[in-house]
Amino acid sequence: MEAVEAPQTVQAPQLTETVQAAQGGETPPAVEGAQAAEAVEAAPAPERRRGADTRALTQVLFGELKELQPGTPEHNRVRGALIEANLPLVRYAAARFRSRNEPMEDVVQVGTIGLINAIDRFDPERGVQFPTFAMPTVIGEIKRYFRDNVRTVHVPRRLHELWVQVNSATEDLTTAFGRTPTTAEIAERLRIGEDEVLSCIEAGRSYHATSLEAAQEGDGLPGLLDRLGYEDPALDGVEHRDLVRHLLVQLPEREQRILLLRYYSNLTQSQISAELGVSQMHVSRLLARSFQRLRSANRIEA
Repeated sequence: MEAVEAPQTVQAPQLTETVQAAQGGETPPAVEGAQAAEAVEAAPAPERRRGADTRALTQVLFGELKELQPGTPEHNRVRGALIEANLPLVRYAAARFRSRNEPMEDVVQVGTIGLINAIDRFDPERGVQFPTFAMPTVIGEIKRYFRDNVRTVHVPRRLHELWVQVNSATEDLTTAFGRTPTTAEIAERLRIGEDEVLSCIEAGRSYHATSLEAAQEGDGLPGLLDRLGYEDPALDGVEHRDLVRHLLVQLPEREQRILLLRYYSNLTQSQISAELGVSQMHVSRLLARSFQRLRSANRIEA
């Protein structure tokens, strides 16, 4: 490109035209590390040319940026041109997170912050290609965004890190088997328990809390709020009945019968006296004595 081979000073209009020509489209930039050479060789000739043009432009712009005073209008223009020229790098990194169900525009915006930080810290004299230097910073910024701002349901760090391994193992096994691997196969691959794999998969879905009033997919399906349980008022009676049963067995048989007739059969003291063949006064005394014994044996009041 003529713009890349231009003299040392590149004016603002030339920067814009050069950036647009260098980008050329939505072409993934060179990837980091040892994959860079393979990606360049595998790409079609036009894409390799565009990637080479972008790298050449980036090198020229960093040379310009080094000679300019930070904060000056010219410095800001060159810095902005560097950001614009390397936006395909951000879009390529953001594409790795498409499965997170987060708007891609937001992910790209966060990745651009990482790109800006990488531009401000990059030293061309270290002999490292800028994409190799910038990619970890961009991806780190995106991961930090997902970790700190996206999740409304936070999971333990160990479980989150293990989920990354489970996700990677799932992709590898899917490629190897030509199908989705089972939980047992993933657990065997990572040498962990199946319960841990299931917990990791569940943690991977815990990015957003679902509203209880949210409509459910499908016709006729009740919402979450409609499927929630309710507090059974009879639950309190379970403990009370167990306590009464425990206390009643400690009473003499006749007193047990009197209490059952009085409070379970709803008989009056006169009817109980006629049933047992004793006086009403005697029934009253037996009831009072039974209550006293029950109170003294009541472990809750004690």
